[in-house]
Amino acid sequence: MKFTTLALACPALLAFASCVAQERYDDATLSAKHYQNKTIENDRRVSELEDENRRLRAQLDASEKSLKEAGFSPEAVDERLANLSKILAEIGGNPGDVTKFSVDGGYVYRMKDSIVFGLGSAELSEDGKKILAEICTDISSRAHGKVYVRGHTDSTPISKPETKAKYPNGNLQLSAERAVSVGAYLGGAGKIEEAKIVVMGFGSHDPVASNDSPENKQRNRRVDIFVADAEAGAQK
Repeated sequence: MKFTTLALACPALLAFASCVAQERYDDATLSAKHYQNKTIENDRRVSELEDENRRLRAQLDASEKSLKEAGFSPEAVDERLANLSKILAEIGGNPGDVTKFSVDGGYVYRMKDSIVFGLGSAELSEDGKKILAEICTDISSRAHGKVYVRGHTDSTPISKPETKAKYPNGNLQLSAERAVSVGAYLGGAGKIEEAKIVVMGFGSHDPVASNDSPENKQRNRRVDIFVADAEAGAQK
């Protein structure tokens, strides 16, 4: 009787052992596929990073080559920026009147409107031309992409009758014409290719501060020159 029970139990045990083995095999297969997929994903990411590294290195090499061919060293660029500060000091400006800062994809010159234009005017002042000439020289000293000139005002509507007659479409028109004046000067100076210059007027619709105080309104009245990075291998 015991032998019969054992004989009947053996197939069941063998079947159970077989099921356990199959489950372990299935688990191992799924685990292997998971790690295989992770490996493929990691390899793809590494490849993307290597491509990005090569692209950035090519941009850096092209920029350094262009700078060297133009005869400009880092010291020369620093000297030009120092010269710009000197010009500002000579005309009674201060370092905050013109600022240069890096952004994703390039760099920006930010100028207070009063350092470049008269009140309610889109005509460049003589002092403004001196500043733009130095900025133009700095921009053209290295390879670059498009140059975007963006005019901005504060939220105060134009009220003077003579100014309203000149700019019937208000602040939007004033900001656009100021951008045109700056862009035309940069191209007319012969150092920046006109085909790369883009002008835009935003009026009061892209402030950098709330228009709730005279100081903040002054910050919003500005002209920004965004200089895009050169594409890899591109000439200035």
